[in-house]
Amino acid sequence: MTSPDRVSRQPAAAPPSPAADVDQPIDADGLYALRATLAAHASRHGAPAEQVHHLVIVASELAINAIRHGGGAGRLRMWHDETLFYCQVTDQGPGMTDPSVGTTPPDPTNPDGGRGIWIVRNLTSDLRIGPGPDGRGTTVTAAIPRKGSVDGH
Repeated sequence: MTSPDRVSRQPAAAPPSPAADVDQPIDADGLYALRATLAAHASRHGAPAEQVHHLVIVASELAINAIRHGGGAGRLRMWHDETLFYCQVTDQGPGMTDPSVGTTPPDPTNPDGGRGIWIVRNLTSDLRIGPGPDGRGTTVTAAIPRKGSVDGH
């Protein structure tokens, strides 16, 4: 889990390579296809089933947040290096003002949710929250350890 002292409101990390495995717009109608695409690409790059599952959960939570809180749509990029899978979601919403969001367990009785980023933090080794590329919206970049890497399971 990302510890509160590693919470960042820095610009999201740039990909280590200019080529993304997945780079596509997201909206409510495309969530199922997005999940299938991510699972296929992660599997193709050697991720075991549990890791694929974590990546799909992380991407889904970030995409749903972009849809609900970030203007109804966004863009998702996924890429990898030797030790990590990265999932980055950018939206054009009002921006996330609290970079520590999700560092404590949410109130289970809150009907408005608040669980998504907490779940994401528990499934990733690093989470960066920053402004979108043009200064509007939010970019969230999550890093998920690849099996066999130093931080991997």
